[in-house]
Amino acid sequence: MIAKQIKGKDFYGLLAYNQKKVELGQAIVLDANIDLGSSVDMTKEFNLIRQLRPRLGKAVYHVSLNLPPGDKMRDSEFVAMGLDYLNGMGFDDNQYIMYRHDDQSHQHIHIVANRVKLSGALVSDSRDYERSERLVRELEKKYGLSQLPDASLEREAALTQKEIEKSLRTGNPPIKSLLQHQLRDALKSSTTMEEFLYQLLSRNIRPKFNISKTTGRVSGISFKYEEVIYKGSSLGRKYSWNNIIKQIDYEQIRDRAVILENNHPEQGNKGAVNSDTGPSRKDVGKTKDAEGGAIQTGEKPKYDLGGTQKDGLIDEPFTPFKMELEDFDRWKRKKKKRKSRNI
Repeated sequence: MIAKQIKGKDFYGLLAYNQKKVELGQAIVLDANIDLGSSVDMTKEFNLIRQLRPRLGKAVYHVSLNLPPGDKMRDSEFVAMGLDYLNGMGFDDNQYIMYRHDDQSHQHIHIVANRVKLSGALVSDSRDYERSERLVRELEKKYGLSQLPDASLEREAALTQKEIEKSLRTGNPPIKSLLQHQLRDALKSSTTMEEFLYQLLSRNIRPKFNISKTTGRVSGISFKYEEVIYKGSSLGRKYSWNNIIKQIDYEQIRDRAVILENNHPEQGNKGAVNSDTGPSRKDVGKTKDAEGGAIQTGEKPKYDLGGTQKDGLIDEPFTPFKMELEDFDRWKRKKKKRKSRNI
């Protein structure tokens, strides 16, 4: 199903267009919570509530819900789905009128709604396209409609200029493209988190999860492939953690053990840079790859304590030595405060 949203300023023009369709026998009114009448009378009723937000320019909300060719719905099902859509988009206390149009080969409805609620509050239009896409996918499942792929998830991150130049220079395909291809196949071959991890490991891809030390919740994922580490979101939206778990069956408690068991301990530092004056202590064991800031990892420093470098995704592991240092720092700060009070 495809949802097309439009926000406008004029209720009359939109209502007159739909009423003309009704008069020509090309549309019918399915549902409404306003008094039905002429286009002028209905416009007055909409504008009565609109006056609660006199400075609002675009108070008119117009959406068409278009079924895929071949899919059919009864009028009662259309009404139920239309109301689910309105509620899901935040129109739970708003004036609306719902039309079914019969002027196209595919079934579809048009909904005219007031963005100003009966309470005077305003329905937010923040990220409304993304919210609508997620909602439409849910309604497809609920009402047994043909499910269309989320177009925004199909797009993958493009190669950077440096990645293209490196590929031309070396004659090797970009690692990012290879990893995207492997992840795409892994997701298609998986229905559960356990299967997904098996698919990754069978392709020599090592996952690294960002796990909260307090809640145990996973909030991000990176992938190590060919000694290069990429954040999932840098490869494309469909490879971010939040979108991966929409494509496979995942439960935090049930899958915690298998995630911890397969959580790869190494993580490169995306902030590391090469310097003409030689490597700093931070950069020991790491080299910056030319491919979009991805990091190749080498041997660990001689005195490595087993921690991991932060890149904005990965938590540092707990160590008694780290806690002792933190306690010592707190003791020094308290001692300094007492000394300043005695002066």
